[in-house]
Amino acid sequence: MSLAASRTAEDPRPGDSYVQSFARGLEVIRSFSAQAPRQTLSEVAARSGLTRAGARRILLTLQTLGYVRSDGKLFWLTPRILDLGFAYLSSMPMWNLAEPLMEELVARVKESCSAAVLDGTDIVYVLRVPVHKIMSISLGVGSRLPASCTSMGRVLLAGLPEAEAERLLLAGERRAFTRHTVTDVEALMARVRQARQQGWCLVNQELEEGLISIAAPLTNRAGETVAALNISGQANRTSAAVMQKTMLPQLLDAARSISQLLAARGAG
Repeated sequence: MSLAASRTAEDPRPGDSYVQSFARGLEVIRSFSAQAPRQTLSEVAARSGLTRAGARRILLTLQTLGYVRSDGKLFWLTPRILDLGFAYLSSMPMWNLAEPLMEELVARVKESCSAAVLDGTDIVYVLRVPVHKIMSISLGVGSRLPASCTSMGRVLLAGLPEAEAERLLLAGERRAFTRHTVTDVEALMARVRQARQQGWCLVNQELEEGLISIAAPLTNRAGETVAALNISGQANRTSAAVMQKTMLPQLLDAARSISQLLAARGAG
């Protein structure tokens, strides 16, 4: 079978509606990470699936534009790359509305609060108000985690049609991060349905031992889930039962208040 014949609807063709060189440029940017902050040309090419010549052209273009620097051997991203992410945040007024209420919630419950949106099979953090360092994973705006084993992820999946939520769970990695992690799709769908029915979700030590999080949806004027809000705490300080009893009502109040602001402003 030819390459053209094997393409699917999700495998876009170069053409008027798909600029392949731009897509390759994004792959080069995404090749940099905490594990690979500085790379050689060969490493960038391998991680982005490009030839050395193709990767070199893109890196030199990014360097000319100020998004990449090089010492002649290694390449690395510059702070200017943050402009791309902050363009999204500044274009979404909902986060300006949410942050003060998140700060008030953190002051009351003395635990960290985050907001995230769904991007494929992952959640992406768009706001975070930390209190304590409760995870070995370093989290900040732009951090990604699997939707399947996070409270915000399950709330966001609960806001989707049943078939779409199941499709994303099937497409995701579903790795067992701890002995508590649920990886079976049917069991995960049961938890997504539960989150949809009760309007919130608690995940107990599935992403990391000792980490408990509880999340609620943020909705727009049409009642659609556009993001999720959560509180995270440590099991050795606050049990799941205590978190549900003492913090869930305050989380739901904050989520309702933010959702009302979004509806009033027409955001999301």
